Amino acid sequence: MSDIVAVIRSGDRATHGVLAREALNKAAAEAGRRIHVELQTPEGVSDPLDAAALAAAQRVLVVGEGAADPRLAGRDCLNVTLSQVLDDPAGVLARLAAPAAAPAAVPAKGLKIVAITSCPTGIAHTFMAAEGLQEGAKALGAEIRVETQGSVGSEDTLTEAEIAAADLVVIAADRQVELGRFAGKKLFQSQTKPAINDGAGLIRKALAEAKVLSSTETAPAEPGKPAAADAGAGIALGGAGVYKHLMTGVSFMLPFVVAGGILIAIAFALGGIYVYKDEFQGTLGWTLFQIGKTGAFSLMVPALAGYIAFSIADRPGIAPGMAGGVLAGTIGAGFIGGILAGFIAGYSVLWLNRAIKLPKTLQGLKPVLILPLLGVSITGLLMFYVIGKPTAELLNALTAWLQGMKGAQAAVLGLILGGMMAVDMGGPINKAAYAFGTTLLAANVTEPMAAVMCAGMTPPLALAIATKIFAARFTPEEREAGNAAFVLGLSFVTEGAIPFAARDPFRVIPSLIAGSAVAGAICMTLGVQLNVPHGGIFVLPIPNAVGNLPGFVIAMLVGTAVSVAALGVVKRRIAVAGKPAAQTA
Repeated sequence: MSDIVAVIRSGDRATHGVLAREALNKAAAEAGRRIHVELQTPEGVSDPLDAAALAAAQRVLVVGEGAADPRLAGRDCLNVTLSQVLDDPAGVLARLAAPAAAPAAVPAKGLKIVAITSCPTGIAHTFMAAEGLQEGAKALGAEIRVETQGSVGSEDTLTEAEIAAADLVVIAADRQVELGRFAGKKLFQSQTKPAINDGAGLIRKALAEAKVLSSTETAPAEPGKPAAADAGAGIALGGAGVYKHLMTGVSFMLPFVVAGGILIAIAFALGGIYVYKDEFQGTLGWTLFQIGKTGAFSLMVPALAGYIAFSIADRPGIAPGMAGGVLAGTIGAGFIGGILAGFIAGYSVLWLNRAIKLPKTLQGLKPVLILPLLGVSITGLLMFYVIGKPTAELLNALTAWLQGMKGAQAAVLGLILGGMMAVDMGGPINKAAYAFGTTLLAANVTEPMAAVMCAGMTPPLALAIATKIFAARFTPEEREAGNAAFVLGLSFVTEGAIPFAARDPFRVIPSLIAGSAVAGAICMTLGVQLNVPHGGIFVLPIPNAVGNLPGFVIAMLVGTAVSVAALGVVKRRIAVAGKPAAQTA
């Protein structure tokens, strides 16, 4: 058996290229094979392949994107992405050993693609994924139109004509997206991360795996898998994952939390902390408090539950989910009961929709009568007789525990939440910490939200400052990006740190985790409170939006300083032409 020959083209992801080389070397050793890996980075070529090795290879593994290599002209090559190698190097080598597959029926060049990108908060990942897809399509010679479903709604909305003319639909989203308008089209779903990291690779995967979406089955497939093409997909169509369903609910809940929290803070500023009492009735402060508390805040849990159910069962799940959310508030089960109600309603309606078969003449009764009636009944009965009382007791215990946390206990929780915010900067771990903070606002527990926002602001701020203080340790592009990172950090957009972490993850990410963890711990220890779930520095001047504002500022400054110091210690100087790089730790 001939040796394995691979070419890794890392582009600006040099660290990922090195990791991919090591992963391939290890996988080849475990398989008892010899491997020759050429690594191409912006700094040059490591371990270049000689002509003899190339000539002896039956098939060449090409990793990453890059210009055409004349040495490989006419050769049988397996093209994969860096992410695919890092995720499953043994699987990639197994594919290399298998016979070459037939070329895709639809070539990428000239392909017409429409896409939607969306993330739970609709701020950073939504637009980064759109940019990744646009760059990937350009590299492959395809046409693409991307609709972004962000925090202010849909932008660049796809027209019916564009959808009709499209050869492929790509959905890169971390929350539920309405698919009804794509019925009859080849469709592929993914999370936003693959689109951000390798848009061209995601498009190639979509070309190979996309399936036609049936007009009767428009619920989402599991992210990273093609949409279901037939009704036999059954209950699996709702199995996009607990995390994605929860994040969909949180994303729809956030506007109620933001609006309600700010209005309540303004009401306190106008009329004092007792503005809600009857003696102030009719005043502007009392009225704003009622709008924020009785209006916006009262819809938080129903929105959370309703859109969790929507993510699972599509539109038929909304009414049962919202009804369950209202009942959760009525019986004292709070946000925990709302989350449970959303999942109960969603999966109940999804099952009913699959199980109930009606003649075509009666199909119209399902979405307007049968599913809402049965869904609301099942959810309501379970909430009253099974879920309600134990969930209410659990919520009361959790609330009492969190409100009673002092000293070391509070510091540990802040340390954990803060560290989570910097681990993947907008990814699943970050969003899990954020969801924990936002849902606790519904139970009037505001300290974790303060720790989460403060810790989420420090990574971009630290990198922005580090690019100025330790300029020699960053590339010109990174120093320029530092200006934008500073603004993003002030705005509580943690994703501003991603470009820096992608270039040097083993040094940057631990440094950022250290600072964010310290910021979170200080916030919790000092009892800092935050009544709104977003806004960064721009909500700090609002009276009563932040409890213990000096403590918040101290935590943010200290956390940022810790990350800056860590970056100064671990980052190496960038090599200048004609001069070796300093070998700092």
